[in-house]
Amino acid sequence: MKTTRTFIRLGKRVPAVLYEPAEPGDKARISVLVMHSDEDYLTCPTGEELAARGYRVLCANVMNKEGILFTQNEKMASVNAAVCYLRERPDIDKVILMGHSGGATLMSAYQAIAENGPDLFKGEEMLYPYDDSEALTPADGLMLLDANWGNAVMQLFSLDPAVTDERSGLSLDPSLNLFEPVNGFRHKGSDFSREFIERFQRAQGERNNRILDYALDRLEKIRRGEGYYTDDEPLCIPGAAQSFFNNKLYAQDIRLFSHSRDPHPLIHRDGSVTTQIIPSVRRPENPESFTHSYREGARFLTVRTYLSSYAVRTLPDYGYDETSVRGIEWKTTYAAPPGNVTHISCPTLVMGMTGGWEFMAAETIYDMSAASDKHIAYVEGASHKFKPARPYEAYPGQFGDTMKLLHDYVDGWLSAEGRFAE
Repeated sequence: MKTTRTFIRLGKRVPAVLYEPAEPGDKARISVLVMHSDEDYLTCPTGEELAARGYRVLCANVMNKEGILFTQNEKMASVNAAVCYLRERPDIDKVILMGHSGGATLMSAYQAIAENGPDLFKGEEMLYPYDDSEALTPADGLMLLDANWGNAVMQLFSLDPAVTDERSGLSLDPSLNLFEPVNGFRHKGSDFSREFIERFQRAQGERNNRILDYALDRLEKIRRGEGYYTDDEPLCIPGAAQSFFNNKLYAQDIRLFSHSRDPHPLIHRDGSVTTQIIPSVRRPENPESFTHSYREGARFLTVRTYLSSYAVRTLPDYGYDETSVRGIEWKTTYAAPPGNVTHISCPTLVMGMTGGWEFMAAETIYDMSAASDKHIAYVEGASHKFKPARPYEAYPGQFGDTMKLLHDYVDGWLSAEGRFAE
C-alpha cells in the first residue's frame, strides 16, 4: 500500500512525522503514536510499516530544536500534545501508544499517569515523586515492542561494581572485574562461576544504593540552599555508561537471561506460531571494559535527572539468572515499565525480539501488567531494532523477514474485532 509522510510541529519544540496510507480505509481510524524517551524516532520503521498496512502513525520526538533533552514533565507534556493532536482529528477514533526500548519507560509512565491522575507517582515510596499536577489524556491501548526493563534498571545493569572510587574509573577491585581472566572472563564468551556471578551482582546492587543515597542527600542539600547550585548540580558516575553493553554481565555470559520461564507464542520465519519456552539466539559480545574512559565509560547526569529518570533501589537479594531478575523495588520509580504497567488497564501488547538483549523484559512486563486484555509474543531471530539478527544466523536467511513478521503480528492485534476496530 502506498503511503505519505507529513512533517508536523506540535507546539513550539516537538517535531513529528505523520505516516498515512495514500488511500485511507477503515484501519486509518486507528492511530499509533511512536516516541522514545531520549532518541530521534521520526524515522522509526514502525511508521512506514504500519502505514503500509492501513494505519495512521505519528512518530514524534521529545527533544527541542537545540537537541537538549526535556525534563520528565516536559516529556510527559510532549506525549500529551501528540495524543491530543491525534484525538482532535475527525478521521481518528483510537490512539495507541507504542514504546520501543527506552521508549517503553516514557509511554508506560505516561499512560499510568493518564489513567490514574497526576498524583499516582507522588507517594512517599517514590525516590523522586512526579511533580506535575496537569492531567494527561489517556490513550486507548499500549504496545511495548522489545521494551527494556526501564531506563532506571538498564542504568543499574550497566554499573561496574569493581569501581572503588566514585571520582575515578581507574581504581578497580580486581576480584569484581568481569574482564579479569582469573574471574572467568574469556574474550569469545565467558562461563562465570555461580559464586562470581552472585558476588558481582551483590556488589553491583550495593554500589547502586550508595550512589542513590548520595544523590538523595545532594538533592536535600540543594533544597535547603546548601548545594553547589540553587536548582540542580552535576552527577558523574564512572563505569556506568549505557552505550553498547558496558559492564553487562549477561552480554558476556549468555546463560544469563537465556530463556523465558513460561511458554509463550513464538513467531517463526514462515509466519507460523508455536507456544513454547522462548530461547534467546544471541551470542557473547562486549569483550572490552570502558570503565577507564571518561567519554565512553562515565555517565554524565544531574542529581535531579538521575533521580527522576535513572534511579531505582535494590534489595539485598538483587540479582538475575537464566530466566528472571529479582530484588528490584519496581514501584519506587516511574522509570521502569514493570512497575508502571501495574497501574495500566488499557489493552496491552508486549513483544520481545529473541535476537536482542532486552527480550527477557517482555515476560516480566507481561506478568506484572494489570490489563485484563493483555497479550505477549516473540519474534524468532529479530534484533532489538526489529531487523533479522544476521550475525546469529546459522545460515543466510534463517530468521526470514523479521520486520514484516513483527508488524504483521501487530496488525493482527490492532485489527482484532472488538479491541479497537468496530
